[in-house]
Amino acid sequence: MTTLITGSSGFIGSRLAIRLLRQGHAVVGLDNLDPYYDLAVKQANTDAVASASADSGTSFRFVQGDIRSEDDLARAFSAGDITRVVHLAAMSGVRYSAERAALYAEVNVIGGIRVLDAARRAGVSVVVQASTSNVYGETARLPFHEDDPAVTPLAPYPASKRAAELFAHSYHHLHGLNVNVLRFFNVYGPNGRPDMMPLRVIDAIVRDQPIPVFGDGGMLRDWTYIDDVLDGICAALERPLGFQIMNLGYGHPVALSEFIRIYERLIGRTARLQHVPTPATEPPVTFCDNSRARELLGFAPKVDIEEGLARTWAWYRDERSS
Repeated sequence: MTTLITGSSGFIGSRLAIRLLRQGHAVVGLDNLDPYYDLAVKQANTDAVASASADSGTSFRFVQGDIRSEDDLARAFSAGDITRVVHLAAMSGVRYSAERAALYAEVNVIGGIRVLDAARRAGVSVVVQASTSNVYGETARLPFHEDDPAVTPLAPYPASKRAAELFAHSYHHLHGLNVNVLRFFNVYGPNGRPDMMPLRVIDAIVRDQPIPVFGDGGMLRDWTYIDDVLDGICAALERPLGFQIMNLGYGHPVALSEFIRIYERLIGRTARLQHVPTPATEPPVTFCDNSRARELLGFAPKVDIEEGLARTWAWYRDERSS
């Protein structure tokens, strides 16, 4: 049984690959090594996966390629007997997408369709497709539930991810492809993306640099620790459910101001705050109703924000001192 992971050099993709390898599953990774953030980080992630493969004695093959390319996808699918797919590759970044709608449509929608096509032709048992809590936009219904129509995204990134969900449904309806869509809620933890707030806040506090704070710092985000997310993905891989959309989040929003205060206590320094207007791309809250994932996947997030940020800070401290 071989699992293809698109976006295998990213934060979630590399951690998932390592977990699957340690569980004895063969993995093929596909990544185009896009320079959206430091390529050294992505190369280190890829090296960590290769090391896990060597340590576990389980096969890992890496294919550098783009999900928009049918030839690259064919190379990835021919690199092993692919029976399952986790589709994580995407152009991400809500604010970055604001002036780049065509790029996000090309990668996240067209690229996503090509992944579904390749998976259908290969006869895989299940596709686990990553989506985002941002598809809900500024909805009046709290917490966010999958029955919400999610038709008011605030930026091209969530719009493209919602479109990809709809295409996945059509592939299930027309071709019988099993697709579990997982809407991630603010994933963080050790080895996290350098462009995301958890690491940017640490950097700013340690270097005594100002932290841009939207509005009065009351914006709420539902942060979900990487290990909990991996639990949900692995469970979704084992459950061909036809077509399902499931929220994968902790279920407890935290104000940005409190998020920063937790880090101040952990690091032992005071943050320098720079209050700035909230961009139009940002909803005031993300809040996960994870009852469907609990029921269908046995999802049970364990790591709260205090523990998760403590683990992230410990990793950062060790990395910078090594």
